[in-house]
Amino acid sequence: MADSAREVTLGLPPGRDDQPAAVNARSQFLRGHGVALALIAPALAVVGLFFVAPLGMSAVVAFRGKSGGFTLEHFAKAFDFYTTDLLFTLTIVLISTLLIGLVAIAIAGYLTLGGHPRTVAILRWLYRWPLFIPFVVAGQLMRTFLAKNGMLNHVLIGSGLIEPLSAQSLLDWRGIVVAFVWKQAPFVTLLLAGAMASVESQHIEAARNLGARRLRVLVDIVLPQVRGTLLVGLVLSFVTMLSVLSVPLMINPNSPTMMTVDVAYRISTHGDYPVANALCLLSLALAAIGAVFYLKHATARAEGG
Repeated sequence: MADSAREVTLGLPPGRDDQPAAVNARSQFLRGHGVALALIAPALAVVGLFFVAPLGMSAVVAFRGKSGGFTLEHFAKAFDFYTTDLLFTLTIVLISTLLIGLVAIAIAGYLTLGGHPRTVAILRWLYRWPLFIPFVVAGQLMRTFLAKNGMLNHVLIGSGLIEPLSAQSLLDWRGIVVAFVWKQAPFVTLLLAGAMASVESQHIEAARNLGARRLRVLVDIVLPQVRGTLLVGLVLSFVTMLSVLSVPLMINPNSPTMMTVDVAYRISTHGDYPVANALCLLSLALAAIGAVFYLKHATARAEGG
């Protein structure tokens, strides 16, 4: 009778001895989920407060008209004034991303397959330096290096490669590309070199024993195994370069320029926050290109694996 009363009190069918164990298992499961939610709550709060909330506010301002209703006039104004800058931004970032990938593959490949230990050690020590330099400092360095009377032209003139009258400034779109590649290539190289170091050495040794050169080993054996890491690094660099203001502002502020300069101009000169937020959402759409490309690759790889 006591057992039956206890089972009725717990809401369990009478005669089931395993129900208390099921209740305990369920409570432990819920308790474990509560601990997991408590652990991720700070991260979710940061993402919501500093990323999701500003994005929502930006979307509201960009789509809200003067009367408070829905409108697309701010996007029409952005396209009317800044279509050239939008295409210029996309072109600059795509070219820089491609060059970053080539430079990172070359450096990481030599760090992995290089035959001169001293050269590998020096290269491993040198290539990381730009990682610790902010973009604003990188922009100022490139102004000093790429100007008409800058260090690059002085070196070329001193070595007899060019005449003094033929020296020209590279403080235009080329300077932006050089600054982006110089700043972001070490980041991608660091990720890629770590991934290449984890490749099974038996694969590399087998290819070398069959007479394959280092370039063939890199392209046919190593790169296919680390392309996921390379893609992650390039997508992160693509998104980072879209958000940089200091480099295009210091190197090439004239039209056409990058969209970050246009956003700063609309806010500082005109106080036009709706159009500035519309430009920001267009930049987000460009960043989504890299995100979609990466997600498709990751999904295909997960399904294939």
